[in-house]
Amino acid sequence: MPGKMAFTPATIAALIVAASFAAGLNVYATVLTLGLLARAHWVALPPGLEMLSDWWIIGASGVLFAAEFIADKVPGLDLIWNALHTFIRVPVAALLAWGAASHLAPPMQLLAVAAGGAIAFAAHSSKLATRVMVTPSPEPLSNIAMSGAGDGIAAGLSWLAVSHPWTGAAIALGLLIAAALAARWVWSRLGRLWMRIRAISL
Repeated sequence: MPGKMAFTPATIAALIVAASFAAGLNVYATVLTLGLLARAHWVALPPGLEMLSDWWIIGASGVLFAAEFIADKVPGLDLIWNALHTFIRVPVAALLAWGAASHLAPPMQLLAVAAGGAIAFAAHSSKLATRVMVTPSPEPLSNIAMSGAGDGIAAGLSWLAVSHPWTGAAIALGLLIAAALAARWVWSRLGRLWMRIRAISL
């Protein structure tokens, strides 16, 4: 049986940081991991997230995770898949934050939703920017390795979010800083490449 975690506002905040970053990388892995952990009674979820242990949600997220596992490793298809999931990962992360903060005061719950969505968007944007750089590579191993690493980080952070939320939050914040720096570098490289292409075409 899971230990009784005290879901204080501070603990909920740490949980939201870790789970939102995980959802920004792979929302289906996040929901699936949380659901399976709760279903196996290895962790306790906040009351607003207990529905994730329902077999229907676990089954649906498992099927969608399998689809993403394949699509995210196919060059070209991975960019389309990740671009479309801008409209899935961020809203679902916001919903997870809403559920996790369901017992807090409405202003705190709204703040949790905004923070969850923003963190997920940052994680998702950094992943998309990195994949834009890696996907054109002629060899497939780097694409597969990056996708597999993202899946593993999402599952690991999801587990930490509900078992060791402070550790999960610290890792997520560190990754958030690294992702911001990486995204800035990637977009600057793409900007310089675009300027060269325009200069050549003129």
